[in-house]
Amino acid sequence: MSKSGLNNRKVKTLISLFSGAGGLDIGLAEAGFDVRLCVEIDEDAQETIRINHPGWALASPGDIHELTPENILRQAGLKPKELTLLAGGPPCQPFSKSGYWASGDSARLDDPRSNTLAAYLSVVGEALPEILLIENVKGINFKNKNEGMCYLLEGLGEINQISGVKYSPQIFNLNAADYGVPQLRERVFIIAHREGLEFQLPKPTHMSDEELSFTTSADHHRTVWDAIGDLDSAVWSEDLNIQGKWQDLLPSIPEGQNYQWHTERSGGKSIFGWRTRFWSFLLKLSKNKPSWTIQAQPGPATGPFHWKSRQLSIRELARIQTFPDHIEFSGSRRSAIKQIGNAVPPAIGELFGLEFCRQFFKENVRTTLQLIPKKRKDCPGPERCKPVPLKYLDLIGEYADHPGTGKGPGAVLRK
Repeated sequence: MSKSGLNNRKVKTLISLFSGAGGLDIGLAEAGFDVRLCVEIDEDAQETIRINHPGWALASPGDIHELTPENILRQAGLKPKELTLLAGGPPCQPFSKSGYWASGDSARLDDPRSNTLAAYLSVVGEALPEILLIENVKGINFKNKNEGMCYLLEGLGEINQISGVKYSPQIFNLNAADYGVPQLRERVFIIAHREGLEFQLPKPTHMSDEELSFTTSADHHRTVWDAIGDLDSAVWSEDLNIQGKWQDLLPSIPEGQNYQWHTERSGGKSIFGWRTRFWSFLLKLSKNKPSWTIQAQPGPATGPFHWKSRQLSIRELARIQTFPDHIEFSGSRRSAIKQIGNAVPPAIGELFGLEFCRQFFKENVRTTLQLIPKKRKDCPGPERCKPVPLKYLDLIGEYADHPGTGKGPGAVLRK
């Protein structure tokens, strides 16, 4: 019996597209899938896979646009319809909320990076895998801005007509925190079975304290203290000190708050206007709650930051994403953060992998995830805030709030 608890286990093959550091693949492998090929263009991410999973084959070349679907199958040692699972998350930048907020709109399907959707579909059309799993940001399915989703659904419909299969894609919005990941991370997952079998998303296993007041069928959300409390220290390396104009203001912001603490509506000084900055600006973690979404490309003032007013270490970031401690990340700190922030939390890959085994293959599998952190009972109280430094006092004044939905600078650019 394998570590995932499978009985009468059939070999379940996996090809991973846009693999990144292998977060989704780690979880699927934990659930019993055999990783046959990873397609990834980033050299640091390739090296991360190479050093941590020497048994996983890396596609050559790594650029999916330079590979034919036939070549991908050949490198995986498979023929059409032999592949169990095709998984991957096409790059999400064309559909991200942050890009939309910052520039007023995004090119979306006109963005060259969205060509990865066509690449994914071309592999589906050739491989005809038993199961499809696609991950992306919520922005791919925005109301009135769902061109990416429509493109995928129309493409699968064409594959059904040409190849006589029955892919009937189901769309799920999932918050990773609801399944034990110590992070509020909302993503869209698209699942389809070649014979049209339906998939049932499991009920959340973890909830907030407020939600638990209405039920006893789940556990508490895992917190950042559960994930990284054992790494807490009064001493850290200098490279974790934050830099820039606002570095000395962060210690005056309480745990769980962001720059809005220093507006007229909150308990700090009036240094900013309400909702005039992006949410993650000077955002600080609260020990007793899940982390906010880990960013792939944070700026000098972009959180989430540690409750001790510093940057999170690579190991802390990886823990919050549920990467096992033995995983090493190749490249610079910036590259490692990008790899971690872009990844699907491995525990979510484990969740889907186990449910595929249970629902599609009728296998007896465990019901608990191995990759989520254990609950700790030693969480201390919040850190004490420091006074606002003198150099920021000249900024205190009256500031206009954000004018409201459809009236801010992003909306002006869209018009």
